[in-house]
Parts: sequence; C-alpha cells; structure tokens
Amino acid sequence: SHGPHYNAAMTDRPALQPVDYARMAVDVASEGQASDIVMLDISGCSDFTDYFVILSVESSRQMRSIVDELEGTLERAGARLHHREGSPQGGWRLLDFGDVIIHVFGVEERDYYRIEEAWPEAAEVVRIQ
Repeated sequence: SHGPHYNAAMTDRPALQPVDYARMAVDVASEGQASDIVMLDISGCSDFTDYFVILSVESSRQMRSIVDELEGTLERAGARLHHREGSPQGGWRLLDFGDVIIHVFGVEERDYYRIEEAWPEAAEVVRIQ
C-alpha cells in the first residue's frame, strides 16, 4: 500500500524552485566569464515563464562551453530542458527550462535584440556587469 512514506525519497531533498534554477544559471554564467548577466522576474507579465536569465559571451567557443555547462548543471539539479533554439554561429542560443528561459547572446546580437526592453514591466533581480 502507498502510505505516507511513498514519497519519502522525494522529500529528502527539497524540490528546487524556478528562482533557484535561475540563480544557478547566473552562477554558471558568472563562472564562465559571461558579461552583462541579468536575471529578470517576468512572472507578473508573462504566462509562459517566470524568469529570464540573459547573458553575453565573447565568442562562439565560449557560447558552446557555457551552454554545455548550463544544460549539465541545471539538469543535474533536476531541471528539464524543454527545447533549445539558435546556434553558436548565429550568435544566439535560447535554453527553455519551462519556468526559466536562458538567453545566451554574442555581444553584437545582444545589442541588436535588446531583449530587456521588450519586458519593461519585468523586475530585475540580479545584474552582473
């Protein structure tokens, strides 16, 4: 019978919240020497996600290594990658973890897309130049 102990193994480790995954992404980006890292809480103005993490990289090589590190770190922590878009050659990657969406831009592409300006109501939680 599935009594109260059925989920004991699950509850040993507290489930992470979207904000935890978003902060984890900020840490990975920071350790990977990304620049202009921004974490936005868009839960109040979006019905498809809670957090954007936006960062800039200097090269397609740096983009590849940071994207690998982001995917690996968040998935090991229990996040599920729904899909990815873009390519290092195109200067832009999007990693969709459901409640957290990570945007990785080359510096020029970041200036071009100006994604933060599309979400003026978003609350800036973290900004690391």
